[in-house]
Amino acid sequence: MEGRKYLGHELQLYGAEEVRLVGGQGDGLRLLQVRNATGLAFNVSIDRCADISRLALGGVNYGYFSPCGYVAPQYYDRRGLGFLRSFTAGFFTTCGLTGVGNGCVDDGEEVPVHGTISNIPCENFSHWVAEDGIHIKAIVRDAALGSHQLLLEREYVCPLYENEIRLTDKVRNIGSRVAPHEILYHCNIGYPLLSEKSVVNIPSEKVVPRSAHAEAGLARCLQMEIPQRGYEEMCYYHTFHGESTVSVSNPTVKRGVQISFNADELNFFTEWKMMGEREYVLGLEPGNCHPDGRDLMRKQGDLVFLAPEEEKTYHLTFRFTEE
Repeated sequence: MEGRKYLGHELQLYGAEEVRLVGGQGDGLRLLQVRNATGLAFNVSIDRCADISRLALGGVNYGYFSPCGYVAPQYYDRRGLGFLRSFTAGFFTTCGLTGVGNGCVDDGEEVPVHGTISNIPCENFSHWVAEDGIHIKAIVRDAALGSHQLLLEREYVCPLYENEIRLTDKVRNIGSRVAPHEILYHCNIGYPLLSEKSVVNIPSEKVVPRSAHAEAGLARCLQMEIPQRGYEEMCYYHTFHGESTVSVSNPTVKRGVQISFNADELNFFTEWKMMGEREYVLGLEPGNCHPDGRDLMRKQGDLVFLAPEEEKTYHLTFRFTEE
């Protein structure tokens, strides 16, 4: 590793440290604070599905942190819109593993908003530094007696001298019955990377507005605006094929991010445009479903199922740039 002879300890330049929050609704929440040698720093929420809560490059923030802040899983409320009371958002939140988007009743099951996985602590977690970067592994179990039994195996690799995070997720059905499977990566871009000066590139083959309200703003769907009081969210469904990349850059802060995914694995992509005051966020959301509810996905014939011992693998790469 470059510069090793100069270091008393690798944490002078890079590495990962486990911490616990004290006070408020986040009390006791475990975080892994990660930093590479070129200015990329991010927090992994060990007690929240190993999602990435905060992320910055060279001190410039990239993600959106919602009004509720850090919330430990014991405060999660799956009823109605209770999900929003613990939706930290952060740089990205995992939605699933058996339901995404609108709450609904599907096949006799009450499916909560955006599923439960983002509020489940990791049952196994490890990290280490190797020649190719900082490695993080986590196992999260989404299972219940008499219901679905899915296991998420997650791995991050963050190179020491490149501003990049590579994510690999494996979801396996460890139960004895066929289980519905939905997953969506709720990537949330926030200020100052996100502003009316941001350049958003979503090179999709097709875009469909989610509602009549969103249709009225279709021509401006990639144009960011100033924060507005009372803004009503707009969502757009984009179609991709094969290896795909979306990006956001902002010349004002001279920073950018590219999010790459394989549309053969994650064949739905949602753009969530929310330009509200204090609710100012752009969601870039690859997934294997749209967020209109599992019941609708089933009716449309697009709902994914996992047979016992069947496994799906998903890949995301985040590249962070300084201009």
